[in-house]
Amino acid sequence: MRIAQVAPLFESVPPPGYGGTERVVSYLTEALVDLGHDVTLYASGDSRTRARLIPIVERGLRLDPRQPDWLPWHTLMLDRVFTDAPDFDVIHFHVDFLHYPLVRRSPSPCLTTLHGRLDLPDLGPLHRHFREQGLVCISNSQRLPLAGARFLATVHHGLPEALYRFHPRVGDYFAFVGRISPEKRVDRAIRVAQAAGVPLRIAAKVDRVDQAYFEREIRPLLADPLIHFEGELCEDDKDEFIGNARALLFPIDWPEPFGLVMIEALACGTPVIAWRCGSVPEVLDQGVSGWIVNDLDEAIAAARSIDRIDRSGCRQAFERRFTARRMAEQYVSVYRALSAAGRGECDDEAESESLPEQR
Repeated sequence: MRIAQVAPLFESVPPPGYGGTERVVSYLTEALVDLGHDVTLYASGDSRTRARLIPIVERGLRLDPRQPDWLPWHTLMLDRVFTDAPDFDVIHFHVDFLHYPLVRRSPSPCLTTLHGRLDLPDLGPLHRHFREQGLVCISNSQRLPLAGARFLATVHHGLPEALYRFHPRVGDYFAFVGRISPEKRVDRAIRVAQAAGVPLRIAAKVDRVDQAYFEREIRPLLADPLIHFEGELCEDDKDEFIGNARALLFPIDWPEPFGLVMIEALACGTPVIAWRCGSVPEVLDQGVSGWIVNDLDEAIAAARSIDRIDRSGCRQAFERRFTARRMAEQYVSVYRALSAAGRGECDDEAESESLPEQR
């Protein structure tokens, strides 16, 4: 198939550090190439891919010292995508909803994966207006606030199978990886580590919008010698950092749409201790790939019993459920159904029945 992937321009594809959506777009794009498809990627010029790259801006916007306005560049990208639309069997968007009005005029089928939270009040009226948009969610829990939208499938994220190696032996620390923000609750991770008497290594970025929160709420907690703040983690260092940890702490306090770092940990064989929010019960198998907890006391108990989790079982869970090839194959099923529907080869009921949904 001739497939277009349309990525956000905030980070390169893949990003050098933090950047979940752009990273998933990269894994999907390369897996589609491996499956023999003709893939075109619309992204920033510093992206790296074996697909055909259409560079829209010289570099990812977040790390550009000029701090360019994101909207003009995304507008330029959408104009280019829809100019090229007749060249594709399907166009797959990862840029929220900017393209919805143009999809109505597209000669080629379009699909949108929604990567963010969907419980924001303005998204309901938007999707009622654009109710014909074909959507994919990244967890079943993510789609709940938009129950009336046209979700064609749930496709969990996946990673290249060889990206992370299995780590059977571990160091004596817990890991936190991601972003410092109120909903990520690194303060909970700190309290768990302190109660368990285990060092915590924090590899996280601090966005400008969260800088005041970091200074006010988190920096004072870093004075404890058990706590080590290491800043944003380079992708090349992630395997060792996560893989050598006794556990990944995922103490979220929001409806996490997926949580890519959880399957990165499983790929390393590292169990996860996570709060029961959003996608967590879909990603983790209780007592097999980690512990799902409801409060701080349960998290501390889980930290003290983390050695009961078999690390080889974590890796097996990743290989069974979360590879990039599995993700790409599921998306190809969606693409084919959309393409067939566009040619009038199936009705809406048949289309719905043909699309995959993961538990």
